Amino acid sequence: MKTKIVYLVSLLCALTSATSAFADSESGFYEKDHVRGFISVGADYRGMSEGFNNYVNNIAFINPGHVIKSEKTGSEELYTGSTKYSSFEDYYISFHMNIGAQYKRFLTWFNINAMPTQISERPAETYTIASKSGEAQKAPLFDVKWFTYGVDWMFGWKLFGENTVINLIPSAGIGFNLINFHFASLFTAGEVGNYVQMRDRYYSTMDPTLTGELEFRLEINPIAIGIYGGYRYVRYSDLEVEGDIIVRHPNDTDNDGDTWYLGVRVTWTFMSDWQRKQADKL
Repeated sequence: MKTKIVYLVSLLCALTSATSAFADSESGFYEKDHVRGFISVGADYRGMSEGFNNYVNNIAFINPGHVIKSEKTGSEELYTGSTKYSSFEDYYISFHMNIGAQYKRFLTWFNINAMPTQISERPAETYTIASKSGEAQKAPLFDVKWFTYGVDWMFGWKLFGENTVINLIPSAGIGFNLINFHFASLFTAGEVGNYVQMRDRYYSTMDPTLTGELEFRLEINPIAIGIYGGYRYVRYSDLEVEGDIIVRHPNDTDNDGDTWYLGVRVTWTFMSDWQRKQADKL
């Protein structure tokens, strides 16, 4: 997890440095007082790729069993049992906030995205597990949950001009995404004699993303309403739990996190310094 945190900090530092360098430029590359800041909020419908839906359901409902000391033999044995949870759907709703800047027809922004936690409720408080020798015990059950959040650094271009009422804005960007899982019970991962104990908590992995998007926008300064759609490419690293790597179902695909999406956003664009000066003259 330390590696993931270092990756996150490094990415944010790089993005901040690049943005600051652009904004503080005195080389004449652009007119600084014409830069306009903007903020937007939106929500979209996310369709998960088949691989992503398989990945979530295979990981979230994994059941490696419990290693418990047998009362009969006094040695550690593997106890297993079956659970009945509802599988997760292949879609979800996602919420977004964009914070960025516009210079003439060029736009760049940070897209901060998150989703409500998806929950498959536990069928009971406990379930029965048994060893090969037939000893039975009860083990606790929890709600199975997962959610993601992340940030993309996007770059876009207004195809029909800087201040037209109707516009198309294609964009692309890079970023990172974090996916989080809460498992059904206090399972034991790994082999007997070399295992780790899962806890009642979320486990996560963070990985880079690629995003492509197209927005149809109606804009009457300073407010704009946009309908947007796109595709987000993610390949997750293997999930690490208490130092042990969780192995996916052998028939599954790669750790696919791809989604296509369609949504609506509202944008407020602030006046540039140049616009404020012109307004003061009136």
